[in-house]
Amino acid sequence: MPASERIPPGSLTVPDRLGLLARGELTVRGQVREASNAVLLCSVAYEGREAECVYKPVAGERPLWDFPDGTLAQREVAAYEVSEATGWGLVPPTVLRDGPYGPGMVQLWIEGDPSASLLALVDGEDPGDGWKAVGLAQVAEDRTALLVHADDVRLRRLAVLDAVINNGDRKGGHLLPAADGRLYAIDHGVTFNVDDKLRTLLWGWAGEPLPAEALEVLAALEASLAPGAPLATRLAELLTAAEVTAVRERVAALRASGRHPEPSGRWPAIPWPPV
Repeated sequence: MPASERIPPGSLTVPDRLGLLARGELTVRGQVREASNAVLLCSVAYEGREAECVYKPVAGERPLWDFPDGTLAQREVAAYEVSEATGWGLVPPTVLRDGPYGPGMVQLWIEGDPSASLLALVDGEDPGDGWKAVGLAQVAEDRTALLVHADDVRLRRLAVLDAVINNGDRKGGHLLPAADGRLYAIDHGVTFNVDDKLRTLLWGWAGEPLPAEALEVLAALEASLAPGAPLATRLAELLTAAEVTAVRERVAALRASGRHPEPSGRWPAIPWPPV
């Protein structure tokens, strides 16, 4: 759509953006072909306002052995709800609604800033100032390099969020630094499993003490996840009772340890492909 008609992500209040996504008319403009599930690029228009968004219909979800069929869209919305409860706003506004191909999740489109660098490959064993080491990566038949991510407070917050929602697929391509300096994260379909599924590129802080800010957020999350509390009630509409209980337990465990989680060894620690 013409640039003059687009609504930038930060130009409306959160309720306004959610209302636009939930009640607007969806028009499919294209498809992300390389995605493993159906990902449709759309415009959404309501009461004279229009924005770009992503629509993932439940009918286009590929069955997964470790997640119940037809639940990925709900998990995307649940990840947004938890992100909002942290106050960090790391997940773009996301709703569950009917669309041209049936029910699915609809999320505000975020245009990433291609000039921002959050991941890199470096020679040697020293990540360098401002970077955290993830591990060695095979970059050629006879060459390895150290995979690093930025030592960035936005990424550290996201690492905490991923631990809470048990994200099984935090790839580099899911990180969208926006031109306004904010960081958004997308693709949260494989989250909230009751088993430990954490797979991420953000292991640079593994085992380190959680910052004070994260501990305060986790304390607030624990209160909002108490039975009958607003977040717990909302998650119960999107997840199973066992999955909501598992979220509570993960938050409590993070608070008790006071540290970023480490790879469990029972599950591949890094997603494939990593980007």
